[in-house]
Parts: sequence; C-alpha cells; structure tokens
Amino acid sequence: MSAGRVAGCLLSGAVSFSSAPAMGAPDLEGTWTNASLTHFERPAEYGNRRALSQREVDELEKKNSDLVALGNKPTNPKATVKDLPADCSGGRGENCNYNAAWTDPGTTVMRVHGEPRSSFITFPDNGRLPAYTAEAIAAGAAVRRYGPALPPGLRQNDNPETRALGERCLTSFGYSAGPVMLPLLYNNTYQIVQGKDTVAIVVEMVHDVRIVRLNAQHRNDGLRPWFGDSVGHYEGDTLVVETTNFPDAQTFMGSWKNLKVTERFSRAGIDRVLYQFKVEDPTVWTQAWGGEYEFSKAGGRIYEYACHEGNYGLQDILAGARAEEAAAAANPPLKAGAAK
Repeated sequence: MSAGRVAGCLLSGAVSFSSAPAMGAPDLEGTWTNASLTHFERPAEYGNRRALSQREVDELEKKNSDLVALGNKPTNPKATVKDLPADCSGGRGENCNYNAAWTDPGTTVMRVHGEPRSSFITFPDNGRLPAYTAEAIAAGAAVRRYGPALPPGLRQNDNPETRALGERCLTSFGYSAGPVMLPLLYNNTYQIVQGKDTVAIVVEMVHDVRIVRLNAQHRNDGLRPWFGDSVGHYEGDTLVVETTNFPDAQTFMGSWKNLKVTERFSRAGIDRVLYQFKVEDPTVWTQAWGGEYEFSKAGGRIYEYACHEGNYGLQDILAGARAEEAAAAANPPLKAGAAK
C-alpha cells in the first residue's frame, strides 16, 4: 500500500493527526476495526435470540478457519462454476473470486459487553429489517438497497454513471462509511479524530472522510452531501450524531430522502468502542430499527486504498455491454409469426 492522502495533504505512509478530544469530551480517538463474522441481519435459525451459545460461536469460527484454509490454496485456472464450493462467502472458499489472503472480513463473532451476538440489528426482536411500507414496495425500495433507481430508458451497463459507486471508486462497496457504518470484505479500518468543533471519521474503504459538525444545525440549503449531513453533540461520555439530508446516490437499504440515522459512540473499554445506531424513515419502513456492535482496536494504521475510476474492470464491463449490443443488433430477434 502507498502513502495516504487526506484533505489534500500527502502523508508519509499513514494517516496521522495530532489533535486531542475537546475538554470534557470522552476520548474516542484511535484506529478501530469492525471486522466480524456476525451478520448485519440475524440468520433465521436464531429466531429472536440476540446471544449465541459458546457451541454456536465455536462452530462459526471453525467454519471460517476452514474456509480460509481452502481459500489459501492455489486457484485452479481451469475451474468452472461446478467446481465452486457451496459457500464462497468472503471469497474464502476454494477457487472463489478472491483468495483468502486478499480478504479480511474478520475471524471472530462480534461481542458486545462480552456477549457473542447473532446480528448487529437488535430491534426489532428478530434482528432483521422491519417490513417495508406499501409505498416503498411500489417504488422498488425493497430490492434497491444500495444506489438509486435507474432513470427511465437507461440500463445498468449503459454508462459509467449507471454503474455502482464502488466500481467508480467514488465511495466504498456496500456501506462502509455509513451511516450506518457496516463492515465489508476487507479494509474495515477507521480512525476517529476529535477537534473542538468537529469530529472526523477517516474510513479506509474507500478513502472516505465523514465530518461531524459539533453543536450545529442541519443545513437547510437543499444540498445533500456525500454520507449525509452529520451533526453531533456530547451527552456525558457519549458522542451522539444525527445524520439527515442523504443524497439519492447513496440509498441505504432503500431509503434516502426522509432517512434519519442516529449514532452513539462511547468507550466500552481500553480497546473497545461501543457503536449504537437507530434508523428512521416512516415512508420506507413500518417502524424504526437499529442495533449495536463494538469496534476493537486495530492492529495497525490506515493506509491509502488506491482505487481510481480508470480501473480496467469498469472499462471491461462497459466494453462487454457494447459487444452485447452489437451482437444483438446484428442478429435481431424474429417478430412473432415471421418465417425463419
């Protein structure tokens, strides 16, 4: 990895700051990770159980280590779809899209106050997203979790602008920067920096920086910045952050226009930060929902995630789409009743 670049300043090797928490504020500064085997939504087999048994924890962590062992084997260049394992989650199975060495989704079950959790979501009680409203279902929100609907007449492969933000290296795949901040396949590292009037959250994936304005008012000029408009304040030993004004390009689980996310950060120990979140949008879900997890101290520093929009993957996706269009134009489908 190469030198990082934050706020236009070239840094030597890693992100580094020298600020200190505001007087009387809890010290949340440091480099943290949320990599975990725990799912965002609770698998159905756990029902309403928030905590896992030790046997279940051992089985999940053993399954992961077995997948890592498979994923570290040399890839068979002649492998076909039928050669793939039943589980390629995290790219850690044999002949998957990534070898295990290139991934870092976590090796342990997430614990909160020492309790092993079955999901990040804790309410509703089933640990899953609540039902979508009829309005949201009609608008397609239930199947459009990340990113906006395509404009009429456009397809996903028509232009770079219709591809995912992660492919264009604008933001991370999934929702790493948040809010809600969720772990990914790798690069699940964050740095929290506290100043007098702002808190910055530097996100390794994909070189994002969230700025939280302290003791301020939400903007009312109609602009919707990347990651929304985050305003925070301290309540005792907790940083409370409320975010609104999300852009439609960053649809979260089908919501953006009326979305409000409230986050709470507090120290849970010398090497832990408790992260709690509440999500509200009555036009998308039938009730508010939320959950919690704990960040743990990262083993290293944040380095640059060197992604750029000119990568060959995006170029090849668009080239493939143009080739498909040319082939279709050369062999138009026969109209019903036409002779062959």
